[in-house]
Amino acid sequence: MNAAAMLQTSLSELKLVRRGKVRDVYAVDEDHLLIVATDRISAFDCILPTAVPRKGEVLTSLSKFWFEKLAHIVPNHLVTTNLDEMPENVRRAESLKGRSMLVRKANVFPVECVVRGYLVGSGWKDYLRTGEVCGHKLPENLLESAELSEPIFTPSTKAEEGHDENISESQVRDMLGAEITDHLREMSLRLYSEARNYARRRGIIIADTKFEFGRDKNGEIILVDEVFTPDSSRFWPAESYSPGKSQPSFDKQFVRDYLETLDWNKRPPAPSLPAEVTSATTARYLEAYRLLTGTEL
Repeated sequence: MNAAAMLQTSLSELKLVRRGKVRDVYAVDEDHLLIVATDRISAFDCILPTAVPRKGEVLTSLSKFWFEKLAHIVPNHLVTTNLDEMPENVRRAESLKGRSMLVRKANVFPVECVVRGYLVGSGWKDYLRTGEVCGHKLPENLLESAELSEPIFTPSTKAEEGHDENISESQVRDMLGAEITDHLREMSLRLYSEARNYARRRGIIIADTKFEFGRDKNGEIILVDEVFTPDSSRFWPAESYSPGKSQPSFDKQFVRDYLETLDWNKRPPAPSLPAEVTSATTARYLEAYRLLTGTEL
């Protein structure tokens, strides 16, 4: 494993709030959190024991790019990704450089706001079974990976462990109320549409994505977590897109495809990844960043 790869952080001067599948979150003060994107990778809801070098850098840098690009649609929680602009007790941890975001705290809504522009993944499975995706009736005889006539809002539960569950918009209304649900749907569709159109011009299809929103201390609804990264979105190369099959991707589908070849029951402990799979995955993440931003990381 690359010496720069980071599986876990330990910051003695800050209180660990939670350790997610990829991110370690620390309390900085009463208004701010530090979100550190490690090089952990998960698949089938299991964290793999192998790190993917530079993955955390890509997630952080790409989120920064999109947060700034889409801030005219909805405000977000990002304060800075520059270690030199963070509090002194954070600046001392040089290993955090390039993979950390100082963010405003928010009370996060307990739903994943998923937008689908193409029929793939769990949406494809639901469609085959019922002809619908999260309450959206779709035309008959659509192909796998088909582009939908209009993007659809297909929320899911936000599971701390195990699988997120697809739910209907009416279920979200029962949880959050009609006004908030309508706002989250509108913001999600606007974010997806703008990013999808931009990415397509850069040679990437954003097949689907997920967002998280919360309320800041002033009650304003803001975009939080990450946005349009290879972990939260399906990125496909536009030049090779062909419906009727699974698509090659810039995201961790490459890792999932490898794991599907193994005799593994998709329960912990997860198997290690060989060096060629981790290096190829790093290359895909870096290429997605280069195509979307026009710069090398």
